Amino acid sequence: MKTAPGRSARLPPLAWPLLFAALSLAACKRDIGDACKNSLDCSQESERLCDISQPGGYCTIEGCDERTCPEESVCIRFFPRLDLNKACSAAEPCTAAEICLPEGKCAPRASERRYCVHSCNDNSDCRGGYDCRQAGTAGTLQLHPNPTAVVRFCAPSS
Repeated sequence: MKTAPGRSARLPPLAWPLLFAALSLAACKRDIGDACKNSLDCSQESERLCDISQPGGYCTIEGCDERTCPEESVCIRFFPRLDLNKACSAAEPCTAAEICLPEGKCAPRASERRYCVHSCNDNSDCRGGYDCRQAGTAGTLQLHPNPTAVVRFCAPSS
């Protein structure tokens, strides 16, 4: 579109809503633990993914460590419960390929998955259908800069 000297180009009336929507979408990023249907719901930059195996979807980051999760979230080590069938204790340790979880079960180290999850103090910090659970139960371990910290996270209600 050519304009006369000294005059600025004007956007057509329908272009403004489209421009506003594009800028708003680019600025949106859901928090860890928010509901989602696909990974684009969580982030346009694809550093976050939508875990659709969780009720209502769950925005998360996979492969975290103790310092990589955003504010309001914590890195949790998950071990599939199906693999937790062998008991362990100080007197009866796991093999070198396993880890003894606080609940007294051996878990294969190779089955570990790490995810950033929404941290919480109580159930009111979690969205509907999720409860505030302490790490170290149900096949989970915390991965936190302070290994003695009590870490809680939002997990699907049982």
